[in-house]
Amino acid sequence: MMMNKLLIDFGDQRGVRAPETNLMQQSVFIFIFLLLAHAPSNAGSLVNGAWSPSGCGEKPEAPIVDSASADTFNRSVDAINVWQDRAVKYLSCLVKEANADSKLITDTANDIQAKFQEEIDRVVTEADNAKAELEDR
Repeated sequence: MMMNKLLIDFGDQRGVRAPETNLMQQSVFIFIFLLLAHAPSNAGSLVNGAWSPSGCGEKPEAPIVDSASADTFNRSVDAINVWQDRAVKYLSCLVKEANADSKLITDTANDIQAKFQEEIDRVVTEADNAKAELEDR
């Protein structure tokens, strides 16, 4: 009789997936953290919780507008134009790296979730089969 009680309890727990889901989420976040923090990457880097692009060079420094004279102002405008060109290239690179990292994170998390779900499904199937065998005895 006690065996039947155990089997019924086990069968009832089969539908409860909260512990597996929580474990899966923790595993995904840990893996992503390790991936971004320690793995070499062609895109950005994550250090102390701050992401930055790694292949875009230094962020261009904004020029100072000098209005002391028409000549200095014109030189400032020239510097602004050069800065804007560099800023557009830098921001384009930043967005490209951010998108690459985002895709890598999403793909990695999806792969981990799929593999984990396969493992969950396998365990549930094995448990269901074992329960059925024991009930048939």
